Amino acid sequence: MIKPLPTLALLAATLLTAPLAVAQKTYVQCGRLLDMRSAKAQTEVTLVLEKGRVTAVQPGYTTGTAADKVIDLQSRTVLPGLIDCHVHLEHETSKAAFLQEFTQNPADVAFSALGYARKTLLAGFTTVRDLGGSGVNVALRNAVNAGQVVGPRIFTAGKAISGTGGHMDPTNGYREDLMGVPGPAEGVANGPDQCRQAVREQYKRGVDLIKIASTGGVLSVAKDGSSAQMTEVEIRAVVETARDLGLRVACHAHGAEGMKRAIRAGVQSIEHGTLMDDETMQLMKKYGTWYVPTITAGKSVADSARIPGYYPPLVTPKALAIGPKLQANFGRAYKAGVRIAFGTDAAVYRHGVNALEFQYMVEAGMPAYEALRAATVSAAELLGESENLGTLEPGKLADLVAVDGDPLQDIKIMQRVRFVMKQGVVYRQE
Repeated sequence: MIKPLPTLALLAATLLTAPLAVAQKTYVQCGRLLDMRSAKAQTEVTLVLEKGRVTAVQPGYTTGTAADKVIDLQSRTVLPGLIDCHVHLEHETSKAAFLQEFTQNPADVAFSALGYARKTLLAGFTTVRDLGGSGVNVALRNAVNAGQVVGPRIFTAGKAISGTGGHMDPTNGYREDLMGVPGPAEGVANGPDQCRQAVREQYKRGVDLIKIASTGGVLSVAKDGSSAQMTEVEIRAVVETARDLGLRVACHAHGAEGMKRAIRAGVQSIEHGTLMDDETMQLMKKYGTWYVPTITAGKSVADSARIPGYYPPLVTPKALAIGPKLQANFGRAYKAGVRIAFGTDAAVYRHGVNALEFQYMVEAGMPAYEALRAATVSAAELLGESENLGTLEPGKLADLVAVDGDPLQDIKIMQRVRFVMKQGVVYRQE
């Protein structure tokens, strides 16, 4: 005999009486939790996480139901996931770096970038700002966001922009028959109209921000590493176009004049800032411009330049002259009250040791807590992501790291991260 189908009323009753599936929560029991809005640490506290975000911060070591997960970090210090505001995930320093421009295909660059991204995340840097590459960095960001590969959350500038012969001209040092005439699509722009086009080219490719170079640079195969190489009118065209498109602008600059033009034109951050003078610092304070110092890069290029043949002949003297000045200049900027966000220029040194920057910042006179704040609260503000990142509070993304000991007493501890979680997913647990 065929049984009759259940009535709609019976189906409804069944649904109402059936037990509902409860979303799993994670309880992270923290021995010490650093409060990045003050210099204090809470002891014996539990973070409650759900769907990749913090939902509660509870006193004591609490747990939920049998279905929930508990992570025991009772013997460790917990702080928000770290943010590096200046990396280049496509490359890494080596003697062969300049030759690789002619031997590597985009696929080769992409496979290397996977390893660099993974190292960065496992070092505790759950978010990075990638400030220039070939465009592979955009695809890498997309792959990380889609969960196809492991890496930090990436905000990328795609290809950076400068004028002909400037720091971002990809043909610097080439034979004349190989140089061609790169234009806005390649990140080379002259005059305000081309600058606007260059911004729109990167916007079309899906970037998160714009990066320009208002002065020469150290590692470009060009003689001058610090002179101004963009006019204020050109920089303003970049900033205004980017603002119309909802993008912020980061500016590579070593020399003071190039920095002043960029600050007055409205860029959000100055990267490196090696030769900034007192007037530059006052301008940065007036305009609220962020400073991303990259001390580690300065030390690295100076060390590498002492190895015979490591860099092309045009690069070596620039590295020796500019690199060693970054740390002392950072100390002056901090004491002057310039707003500072953490950034290292990873790729100029080995990926995965980004936390060395904390040590150098403290050596230059910044208290350990302020250095950690630069890589959390301040970095999140520079990114425009304060609603999601920078602190471990209800509503924020569940990005956190843990270390043994107290980094406020010994900042070198940050170089030995033992636990890494990004958006509720554990990537390192020792």
